Amino acid sequence: MNPKWGDLDVFATAQLDDQVVISHLAVRNGTISNSGTLPFRVRMDESEPEILSQSILYFQKLFNSDAKELIVPYPLEFGFADFMLTVPKAGEKKKLLDIAKTNADHFIQELKRKKMLHLNEGRATSNDLLSKLQHALCLQELPNHIECFDNSNFQGGYPVSAMVCFKDGVPSKKDYRHFNVKTVEGINDFATMKEAVGRRYSRLINEGSSLPQLVIIDGGKGQLSAAVEAIHELGLAGRMTLIGLAKNVEELFYAGDQESLKLPFNSEELLFIRRIRDEVHRFGITFHRNKRSKGTFSSSLEKIEGVGKKTIQELLTHYKSVANIKKADQAEITKLIGTARAKLIIDHFKK
Repeated sequence: MNPKWGDLDVFATAQLDDQVVISHLAVRNGTISNSGTLPFRVRMDESEPEILSQSILYFQKLFNSDAKELIVPYPLEFGFADFMLTVPKAGEKKKLLDIAKTNADHFIQELKRKKMLHLNEGRATSNDLLSKLQHALCLQELPNHIECFDNSNFQGGYPVSAMVCFKDGVPSKKDYRHFNVKTVEGINDFATMKEAVGRRYSRLINEGSSLPQLVIIDGGKGQLSAAVEAIHELGLAGRMTLIGLAKNVEELFYAGDQESLKLPFNSEELLFIRRIRDEVHRFGITFHRNKRSKGTFSSSLEKIEGVGKKTIQELLTHYKSVANIKKADQAEITKLIGTARAKLIIDHFKK
């Protein structure tokens, strides 16, 4: 690898039936520092490049990436005016792309393998894994019921929370939930997490439903503390175990503990936790995709006559939010979208 490259984000894809797998490598100072792979179900009106385009910003948020060069397998039409897109045909960057592609292909092979596993074999394997997880996390009960929460937002706005549920070691998709934020103004990860956790377990209490033995909060200590606060307010302290999962270094921690718990990097327990974490990410971004496709996300920019969706996408990709566009320099907006459309934007906000 070449340290002169600086920071790069590398993306590759693979497809199986109605699923597209997106693989990401985070390259920092010429070294691969992190990676992730997520599957997405393809809708009839979507192409693989469209899914990749929608996933890039999500992965960059997930890994707190400021990388301005993207290594991709094919050109992307729009929405990346602020980035340098590279489609390498040879050399070291092509090798990076090949690594990402191999990861995506491996994920596809795993999907095929899991489809062929007999259900009873899967349950036997799951029970053994859950016993190991119970021991690793010092849980009082076998974690037959696990739930995981994550916050996400689109273009610096429209915050939502996602929750996935695993029972007996496998996804229980009928129990998955998403939460449109109701009580929080703006982007506030802590308050958003508290609202989602509070709403979830308030409802389970009211329905008389069973509670999970383990709740995973994807985020830092602030998000975990907010979740614990919601649990205490519901009178559920001690009824379930809450742990936080640091987004980048994959450390686990309990509320109030100074030291984190570091499971072996390739241990079955941590791989299982990663799988749950990846599933809540997939569910969250799929929810955002569905809302975008239905036109649920709207902004004041859409009210400006003469400014189309492509221009709005470029502006939001560059500035992340409408609030940042309002504060932007007119010359910079002009450079991005041209004089005529920039004038429409500026005049709109002056009014």
